Amino acid sequence: MPLEFEIAPGRRIGGDNPCFFIAEIGQNHQGDISIAKQMIRLVKAAGADCAKFQKSELEYKFNKAALARPYLSPHSWGKTYGEHKRHLEFSQAQFHELKKFAEEEVGIIFSASGMDQAAADFLLDDLRVPFLKVGSGDTNNLPFLERAAKKGRPMIISSGMQSMETMRKVYQTVKPLNPNFALLQCTSTYPLEPEDVHLRCITAFQQTFPDVPIGYSGHESGMSITLAAVAVGAKVVERHITMDKTWKGNDHHASLDMNELTELIKQIRIVERALGTPFKEMRSSEMACHNKLGKSVVAARDIPAGTTLSMDMLAIKVAEPIGFPPQRIYELIGRTTKQYVGDDETLVEENIQ
Repeated sequence: MPLEFEIAPGRRIGGDNPCFFIAEIGQNHQGDISIAKQMIRLVKAAGADCAKFQKSELEYKFNKAALARPYLSPHSWGKTYGEHKRHLEFSQAQFHELKKFAEEEVGIIFSASGMDQAAADFLLDDLRVPFLKVGSGDTNNLPFLERAAKKGRPMIISSGMQSMETMRKVYQTVKPLNPNFALLQCTSTYPLEPEDVHLRCITAFQQTFPDVPIGYSGHESGMSITLAAVAVGAKVVERHITMDKTWKGNDHHASLDMNELTELIKQIRIVERALGTPFKEMRSSEMACHNKLGKSVVAARDIPAGTTLSMDMLAIKVAEPIGFPPQRIYELIGRTTKQYVGDDETLVEENIQ
């Protein structure tokens, strides 16, 4: 299968296509749909390809005891974890509203992570997102992956908290059912320190899964690590986004603000231009420098016509006119001059036989 596929109508990922940037709004909307809509507009203006949220059906994701657990964190929106999550969770009707807003009013790809089986079914069968994002918490949930893959929609699968052995099982589970998926290097730590990023896993994934686009989902501060991920070949990038890093919520301090998002995407596009091709040759942009400072083979002394050239007769200098380049000097040894070449003059094809 090709290394690229269509992730959404008119947008392909992998291969030579631009890096697909997912702005992960997640639940940084504070449970307020007006903030969510504002964030969709802002990430579009920043240049993101996709505005992404998280969808849970809480009774399917958590058991009753987990939902009833007291939650006394400064980031809590309720006395129990269930109350907290319900405050942040948009209804299915609100998700329909957000998708319509994103696609029809803003003009940006809309998707979400399905955080449990019921949520994934809703996203794929009812909301009909163009692709499903699988968060790291469900990457080793092979029945979940199998059910989602069978629906035929593209998938982007994170790898936080997983081993390479597990990622091979993920590949073996999904690939026969659905070839259109990408894998993201991810470390599930918030915020993420540089020594825990392990960008070399991107290269390892590229080698282990050569027919799958590989990307990066980051929770670090700043831009440099994500730019490095693009430089080593990430074809998808996901970063968490916030309007205010001081807002209540665990994700805000591990997110980019809108100015950082805009600058990061700008820098990614510069890095992509700089990657170029793996074919080394003199570039057209180098011709001015070459014509000014490129060196040529010249005569180290007067050389009469009919002389067989030897190394001691030749030198290398910046010369006018341009003649044989230095790398061809050994080709001239043993050849004969057709005419007199004065000391310090350029050797050119016309005076050598």
